[in-house]
Amino acid sequence: MEKILLIDDDEGLLHFLKRFFLRKGFDVTACENARVAIDVISRENFNLVMLDYKMPELNGLDALNEIKKIDAKTPVILMTAYGTTDLAIEAMKQGAYDYLVKPFDQMDLTRIVGEALAVNRQMKDVVGFPVADPSPPPFSKKKKSALQIIGNSRKMQEIYKLIGQIAEKDVSVFISGESGTGKELVARAIYHHSRRKEKPFIAINCAAIPEALFESELFGHERGAFTGADRTVIGKIERCDQGTLFLDEITEMSLSLQAKLLRAIQEREIERVGGAHTIPVDVRILTATNKDIDKEVEEGRFRQDLYWRLKVISLNIPPLRERAEDIPALVDYFLGHFCAEYGRAQCFIKDSALKKLSAYSWPGNVRELENCVRRSVLLSAGNIISEKDLMIPDEQEVKQVQGFSHAQLLERLRGKLENIIPDILRLSDQDIHANIIEMVEETLIHAALRECGDNQVQAAKMLGISRNTLRHRLKKQQDRQTGEPNPD
Repeated sequence: MEKILLIDDDEGLLHFLKRFFLRKGFDVTACENARVAIDVISRENFNLVMLDYKMPELNGLDALNEIKKIDAKTPVILMTAYGTTDLAIEAMKQGAYDYLVKPFDQMDLTRIVGEALAVNRQMKDVVGFPVADPSPPPFSKKKKSALQIIGNSRKMQEIYKLIGQIAEKDVSVFISGESGTGKELVARAIYHHSRRKEKPFIAINCAAIPEALFESELFGHERGAFTGADRTVIGKIERCDQGTLFLDEITEMSLSLQAKLLRAIQEREIERVGGAHTIPVDVRILTATNKDIDKEVEEGRFRQDLYWRLKVISLNIPPLRERAEDIPALVDYFLGHFCAEYGRAQCFIKDSALKKLSAYSWPGNVRELENCVRRSVLLSAGNIISEKDLMIPDEQEVKQVQGFSHAQLLERLRGKLENIIPDILRLSDQDIHANIIEMVEETLIHAALRECGDNQVQAAKMLGISRNTLRHRLKKQQDRQTGEPNPD
């Protein structure tokens, strides 16, 4: 359970915020005095601190400075009724993650807190990787990494060697590889073993942000820059000053925004949307894509000059099918992880099941294997996982389907539907048409999202719908599951 510390001398606001976060499942501690709160922080670990600016004895900025001396990585959100640009800039200079102007908009509060907690996880969940001599020296007190890149194949050993060589060198790194290979994990490993590891790490999925909002998300905006801009917003690059910015799916960025990113890298400065002056920034940039970047450059979808700026060092993560010898170690790791997560006794896998996993081609790579093991842990009756517990398609059937024409696939699907529809008719006694349409749509959408590694832009393209339509369908499905009414 993630822990939030609230610091404010307003008893009514503390009561509201405490109830608000408790309902969302957080562990909440409240303090009415900044000095008491600093003492609490020195004894306990928190995932997020929310700090009022105007307080007796010690104001918010002074308290922020003391908190950062104790724990530099815990995000701090400053709360204030004095929403001036100068205060926002000073708060960011001293290490605040963001600020909120009272009275709060609950949607803004939820969004900013959610983003701050995600950054906290990325910064504090240290990603480790095997080294040449994995055994620690005698009496070493070094803690084991919370997250581990798994695999001792020759190809992965080359990746580890390169991470070790470049992590402390302050250069841009371009990471390529298919969806599900672990590109973000590699980026985080580079960060955690770099000289900037005590500074911010922020990951942005370029495919998940609408183009109209992307510039503001990256560079920030001034109050009044456009309709609805009711406060100054600090962009991700400025927020990441002296830290590391990871741009995943960089090839989804528009050409106009690529030009602005290139200028920011070259000049080491940015300008907020609607701003009148430049802001110096010092950010290490890591990027990743699952596309053929050379083809993207050749066909004019990605700027060559930006590509060379980003590709000082390149790292290609091999697909799982090219390092099948790592599958047993990955399965063992995921079994231990999910058994602990779901409170189950340790599960073990039969040799025949492991052999089946090792023989499969894993088009979804490590992410697909992870989901397969998760389902097996959840659905297996005992603590021994056998072949029948593995929900992976037969390789021969996959090859057969890949050879079918479009018409043959449709005919095959029609035949399967005709076989199951009699059972569906017996189970349903009302609203059968609507229920079946909803069921098929939900299954189809989630299958497409799995296939695309939860990338909504790619899933929408696969389904032949817009991203807004996909998000609307997902919202409807969520409302049905929670029992909330939907206007449709």
